Amino acid sequence: MMASKALRVLVPGVLLPVFLTHAGGWAVVTLDDLPESVEVGKAVSLTYMVRQHGVEPHDGLRGIVEATSGRLTVRGVVTPGERRGQYAARITLPTAGDWSIRIQSGFPKADVTLLPIAALTAGATMTRPASDADRGGRLFVAKGCVTCHVQIPVGPKLEGKRFDPTYLAGFLANPPATPRVPATGPMPNLGLDQREIASLVAYLNNNRELGAK
Repeated sequence: MMASKALRVLVPGVLLPVFLTHAGGWAVVTLDDLPESVEVGKAVSLTYMVRQHGVEPHDGLRGIVEATSGRLTVRGVVTPGERRGQYAARITLPTAGDWSIRIQSGFPKADVTLLPIAALTAGATMTRPASDADRGGRLFVAKGCVTCHVQIPVGPKLEGKRFDPTYLAGFLANPPATPRVPATGPMPNLGLDQREIASLVAYLNNNRELGAK
């Protein structure tokens, strides 16, 4: 199943943001909202934060947003958002199909390529709604979780583990200021809504045994 294997699939692939020591460290791109699909020919806005060291909002960057489907690539515009460290990427997808959207934040190598998003013609609907676990896998990339828990050693490894759903939901809703795992960094409060939390819980616990190490 895709969601249960996504951590292993994401590690070597181009979906991972790559980090570089720069001006005091590294940064993570976290999307505020992730659409399940977009409408062809209609501009979509993807608001995101750039968090230096995974926590501190970083201003003054010049970002780029591109989307690719097959041999077709389109570019949008990125403007400063309303809050510190926030940016708005605006792009229009011209044809129906699955599109890979890449945000280059402007902080060297702190980029993210989202899992493919469907572009639908006006009035069309998804043929098969995504499961909670599948959506959670997309959020794991879009919210920057994959960067700290898979690629760089600032968060605990999650692969092969299963968590009590109530505990995990509470942790995601309100992460503690002090890390509970020694030698790891603090996790920012991403302002996740209840559906996002439920999807991430389903993804992280999908096809794993409770308490597995």
